[in-house]
Formats: sequence, C-alpha cells, structure tokens
Amino acid sequence: MSATQTRSITRVLNGERLWPPPIWMMRQAGRYLPEYRATRALKPDFLQFCYETELAVEVTLQPIRRYGFDAAILFSDIFVVPDALGYPVRFEEGRGPVLEPLTHDLVAKLDQARTKEHLAPVIETLRRLRQELPQETSLLGFCGAPWTVACYSVAGHTTPDQVAARVGAYRDPELMQAFIDALVTASIDYLCRQLDAGAEAVQIFDTWAGVLDEEGFRRWSIEPTARIVAGVKARVPDAKVIGFPKNSAARLKDYIAGTGVDAVGLDWTVPVGLAREIQKIVPVQGNLDPMRLVAGGAALDEGVDQVLDALGDGPLIFNLGHGVTPEVDPENVKRMIDRVRARA
Repeated sequence: MSATQTRSITRVLNGERLWPPPIWMMRQAGRYLPEYRATRALKPDFLQFCYETELAVEVTLQPIRRYGFDAAILFSDIFVVPDALGYPVRFEEGRGPVLEPLTHDLVAKLDQARTKEHLAPVIETLRRLRQELPQETSLLGFCGAPWTVACYSVAGHTTPDQVAARVGAYRDPELMQAFIDALVTASIDYLCRQLDAGAEAVQIFDTWAGVLDEEGFRRWSIEPTARIVAGVKARVPDAKVIGFPKNSAARLKDYIAGTGVDAVGLDWTVPVGLAREIQKIVPVQGNLDPMRLVAGGAALDEGVDQVLDALGDGPLIFNLGHGVTPEVDPENVKRMIDRVRARA
C-alpha cells in the first residue's frame, strides 16, 4: 500500500472512520503566527509573495513544524487563477483583493494559454512541499469556486452580501457566464496540475455561495463546481475533491448530489442533525466556530467536544467552520489539537 493510501486524510476521504480524526485548519499558515508575519514581511506585495516558491514553501511548512497537523495546504490565493488568465488583480493593504470591474472586453482578453507558465511557481511549490513534508503528512491543493472569484470582479472589490455581483449577474448573465466559463476551464487545469505535482486532494472554496437564491445557487455554484469536478476526474480518475459552500446548510444535499464532490466542508452554522445526515452521504470536514479558537479556554474545549461528539462516529476531518483569524493566540491552536488527539 502506498504512503498516499495510508495517510489519514486519504483514508477518511475514502470513507473510513478514524479515531481521533485527522486535523488541519483552513488558513493554518497565516497572520496569527509570528513566524508567518516575519516571513511575509520579506515580500510586501501579497500576490507576488504567492509566486515566490521559497517563501510559499516556508510558510506552508511553519504550522506543520509547530503543531504537526495531519495535512498541509498549499499557501497561495484564489486570485492567482484570474491573475494567470490576465485579469487585472492587485491587493491593497487593509482592503484585500481589488479587481478591475468586469466588462465584456476584459473577458474577451482572457488567455488560457498563459496560465501554465504564470502558475508554474505555484506548481513548483507543491512539488517542493511533497519532498519536504513528513511522509505521513497529507498535502492539499485548492482553488476558489468560480462564483466566489467572480464576486470580486463586478464592483472590483467585495461588497456586503455581494450585492454588486448578484445584481450584475441578474442584469448581464451572459457576461457572468462568460467569466465563469473561463474560470472553470482554468481551474480544471490548475487543480489537475496540483494533483500531478503531489497534492493528495484538492478543495474548492465557495465562500460566497450562501448569498445566492435557489436558481442562482444552481447556476453559479453547483453547475460550475460540477464541471470542475468532472473535468478533474476525467484527467485524474482517482482525484479526491472537497467542496466548501459556505453558509449553504439548507442546500448541502443538493450541492453534493449536483457537484459530485467526494467530501464536503461544513461551516459552523450547520445544525448537528443535518451534519450527521450529510455524513451518511459523504465524509465531512469541520466545523468548529473560528471564534471559539479566539475565545480559548472552556469555550474552545466545549466546541471541540461538541464536534467530536456529534461527528466522531463517522468519517470526519476535524477543521474549523472557516479560516483561522489573525487575532488567535497560537497557544489556543495547540490546545485545540491536544484536545482532539487526547480523545484517542
């Protein structure tokens, strides 16, 4: 049996129940760690930081060295895909990603041919990570779901409840569809290259799926994700894909059935009863409220226990219900991991 087949994350994604469950955190390489902040200061431009293989490898490894997580997730950003296509993207301090407002002219200029060379440093980061990680540690890749990436393009930046993107999709669905289509094509190739470079599984982040109405959820979240999953599996038949449609509890069953994902990430708002039902369909990942990690103490302990008590009898990857936030005390992360593993 290969090392990949025996790693705990793969075993869970194959439907096995492990106790204690394997654990990693979304955004586990990030600003809550002093070593990350020191490394990050070496390259002020965040997008360029993502393309610096040496630095990206270093910050991906930092939480593995400190905590011994069961998985490392590639340090990068969801906006490298539109950037690779030639869509104007930049990051502003205190504001985050800023894209040029979406137009038909911009979409017409997107170039799939340039993505291979542009994303080569990210793929090299994965190759290096697989060489440097402990053999027992899984390596995960990811991309942003097309809808979530596109949300930032209509107004040029994020807006409350993504009102600009929703209105834009209603007013000019053909424009939104054209951009989504380009992102789907690029994302399939990007994820396949990640898997070829050593990623054991990939996750599709649809952070803004929950703002859509029923028809929008089908068209802009489920359908593009389904195309990505099918495209990846056509080229890498044994690929494992984790879907994460945030704030979409009532639609999770439709999402799983419609997309064909192998596992689903649960945000912290998913009710326990529903989470257990979902776990009978596919392995689940989650779903500790990130604010419990901020609070620490008894609130953190109780939250960890609640997740384990609710979902520990089935295939579970312990994780947060969204990414770790910058104000988290690193000692709280250790406390969380220790409590999960103490339940052995």
